[in-house]
Amino acid sequence: MAADLILTNATVYTVDRARPWATSLAVKDGRLVSSDDVGPDTEVRDLGGAFVMPGLVDVHNHHALAGRAALFELTFGGDLGFEAILDAVRARSRDLGPDEWVVGGAWASTLVETLSQESARRALDEAAGGRAVMLSDDSRHNRWVSSRALELAGVTASTPDPAGGVIVRDPVTGDPTGVLLEAAGVQVERAVRETGTLTEEQHARASRHAIGILHSYGITSFQDAGVSVDILNALKTLDEAGQLDAWVVTSLLINDPIFGYDPIGSALLELGERYRSEHHRPDFVKIFLDGVPPTRTAAFLEPYLPDEVHGACFHGAPTMPPAELADWLRAAAGAGLSAKIHCTGDASVRATLDAVEKLRGEGFTDVKFQVAHGQFVHPDDLARFGALGVAADISPFLWVPGVIPTAIANVLPAERATRMQPNRALLDSGALVAGGSDWPVSESPNAWEGIQGLVTRQDPAGAHPGALWPEQAITLAEAVEAFTLSGARAMGVDDVTGSLTPGKSADFVVLDRNPFESATEELYTTEITETWFAGRKVFERD
Repeated sequence: MAADLILTNATVYTVDRARPWATSLAVKDGRLVSSDDVGPDTEVRDLGGAFVMPGLVDVHNHHALAGRAALFELTFGGDLGFEAILDAVRARSRDLGPDEWVVGGAWASTLVETLSQESARRALDEAAGGRAVMLSDDSRHNRWVSSRALELAGVTASTPDPAGGVIVRDPVTGDPTGVLLEAAGVQVERAVRETGTLTEEQHARASRHAIGILHSYGITSFQDAGVSVDILNALKTLDEAGQLDAWVVTSLLINDPIFGYDPIGSALLELGERYRSEHHRPDFVKIFLDGVPPTRTAAFLEPYLPDEVHGACFHGAPTMPPAELADWLRAAAGAGLSAKIHCTGDASVRATLDAVEKLRGEGFTDVKFQVAHGQFVHPDDLARFGALGVAADISPFLWVPGVIPTAIANVLPAERATRMQPNRALLDSGALVAGGSDWPVSESPNAWEGIQGLVTRQDPAGAHPGALWPEQAITLAEAVEAFTLSGARAMGVDDVTGSLTPGKSADFVVLDRNPFESATEELYTTEITETWFAGRKVFERD
């Protein structure tokens, strides 16, 4: 049977160990085929030796949040200081009505102390002309808000700290400073939704815009790490219209300390299946088992550095006890759902592995489990990933020096803060290691930044000197596999994508270089020339 498309004279890296290299690629009806028969309607393209590889897989992002931010919010990078952020708010506010919100981010974790002052909140009020403002930090777990936002959310000096959250207060007056850690920001998130809800069409636009950005970075498959009904509906709407050009796996929230979505938990699990479509699989649940280290909300086996608020023996704590975690994982598995568990401290990682071990012993042998982030793993727990079949979702791009590692170094002893992301040890112990961006926590979903960082453990752009635990570097081939086939396996879509294997979807990219013949320090500048999904070109660089 004649192929629809044949690429010839190409350097094809298949990520298929049975046949890792090829010189041609054939497509029929959106699938890869082994036959390269030419018929009257076959398009044959000579690529002149260009490098071709599978479409990239991002195992952890928040695509809809990124799309929403790009289209409807104020966006800035973690390099902005206090005064520059105020200038950005001031400029954004000029075009808004008096009752419109300024929503956006992301301010650097290192600014927590600076923003935790009533004077900072008053400066924010002035910059916004008294408007409601909600700005997220670089982890997207914490908020800095204006006085009007606190008023609309009903947060006052007498408002108690919610479970899993902290309202940072002035030590003298007790008034909220405007910094809301973890679950303390949920009330403001809900206030934003009540007064500035996006339409169904806008949610679909946000998802489609984000997927277009992902295509420009060669990503044809991804897992959204925490979705609402609005996001689920947008994906289904796009797919039914023939506009969802990616394999998308979504994660249904069991608990929600940061987004303010409703419904979550059992109610959301009951709804998830109705949004399944050809290219969208609502196959995972998402559990936040802890927060993030810079705000001391990650759960550790050993204590943080002492401070005036927490004392000298503070470890942080998981968001739920072991029995509750096991119950949720069991309920999800019984419903045929896999699980992504957010763990940034080594205590939450251990709690997850303990729960998975219990479920494996109960017969849940085929359920997929992912530890998301896994920034810190106790050496005793490394071999348990492979033994228990738990994938390491190594995101965001925290295996290189940068703002977030700097913030972590402010709260952990140096000998622990520098031993982050043990990727080499995980691979050597037999773990499935899958690459993710956590975009928009990372400023872009460029997998080549992550790939270079995995290989060098250095900041690809050179803005932050040094190397972060260089002994944990992995090879280029291993890094590429983390962002292709391993990611697909972790998500459960390796039946259709992740490698250039006959029978799979024709998802591939053409690069501007052969990364295996390029300088390692220039990998992050790799550009996507073309992105193809299911045999259709979905991106071409001008």
